[in-house]
Amino acid sequence: MSDRWVTIETGSGRAVRAYLAAPPQGSGPGLLICHGSAGLDVAVVDLWATEGYVVIAPDLSAPDGDGAQLVSAAVERLRGHPACKGKIGVLGENMGTVPALQAVRQNLISCTVLVDPPDASASAHLLGAAGRPAVIHAATPIEAAVPSVRTFAYPDGIKAAAAGMAHSRTLALFRQELGPQFDLDALWETHRAHEFITRDADATMRTMVSEPYVNHVPTMTGGFGQIDLHRFYRDHFIPNNPKDMRNIPISRTVGADRVVNEGILCFTHDTEIDWLLPGVPPTGKYVEVALIGIITFRGDKLIHEHIYWDQASVLVQIGLLDPTNLPVAGAAAARKVMDPSQPSNELLKRWREKPRSNLRAGEPIT
Repeated sequence: MSDRWVTIETGSGRAVRAYLAAPPQGSGPGLLICHGSAGLDVAVVDLWATEGYVVIAPDLSAPDGDGAQLVSAAVERLRGHPACKGKIGVLGENMGTVPALQAVRQNLISCTVLVDPPDASASAHLLGAAGRPAVIHAATPIEAAVPSVRTFAYPDGIKAAAAGMAHSRTLALFRQELGPQFDLDALWETHRAHEFITRDADATMRTMVSEPYVNHVPTMTGGFGQIDLHRFYRDHFIPNNPKDMRNIPISRTVGADRVVNEGILCFTHDTEIDWLLPGVPPTGKYVEVALIGIITFRGDKLIHEHIYWDQASVLVQIGLLDPTNLPVAGAAAARKVMDPSQPSNELLKRWREKPRSNLRAGEPIT
């Protein structure tokens, strides 16, 4: 990724500095970022560059920093950049939504995202009148629906966990209206092939960003950062999986920046599986367990994985947990995912005590 500080000459003769970053892919659509009262954060610009955009962020703290001339000059500089290909969008935060709306008024951009605008309702109506696709992230809901404008409310503020959700929703608009499009399904398959087929830790890491993380939630195994994650893949994940381990695919959902993968993990517990059953000697037992992976990408590189499974079901199947009088199931839980017609409510004793429904199969509920 290339980046640099540049100078923008406005029509009033003022020179304003701006931070410009190009994507690692070499070219991409344009993105104008208008920062809020906290000031220009180059890390945010770099983040959006890694998503595949040529990004310019003028320093709006300068005199006349929120003027229409500065916005126009910034977009002109962006269009003239050799890496900028295709359309241009704008992202404005807090007070930066004012210059962002200047870009809308001047018809300089193709789509708009506003984060925490001072007057979300008025901004929505202005964007609706412009007729270009837009998203607004606000603390409170906007009551009136406005054509072409999607609004999302965050009562606890756009911070911590909600910030990731807001980023994904923003990216969904930019991917749809600007591009670039990455084949996340194929990228995930490449990553999995290095984990389970070629069993190559170095190649696995090359499919990821420079500082990724993996979290196997039930056992808290994985790694945060390149050094620890590479060590985990090399010494504890790739070499210690059973040879018969396989995944039966159930479903896969591909979004703007993530893949949600559902499957049934099947294996014979013939080796100590550090990530799944750390410290548990092989039992020789066969296991089937439903497993969900939420895999997030930054541009065309994987940034993190959250992996979930029912550890109680695994422990039951290898004989380490007695399911008697406990609301847990063994392999039946995974098999019901594959065949939903399998009996329900087997653990629900009160189910048998209540009267059966008087509905007939296929009969509509009135």
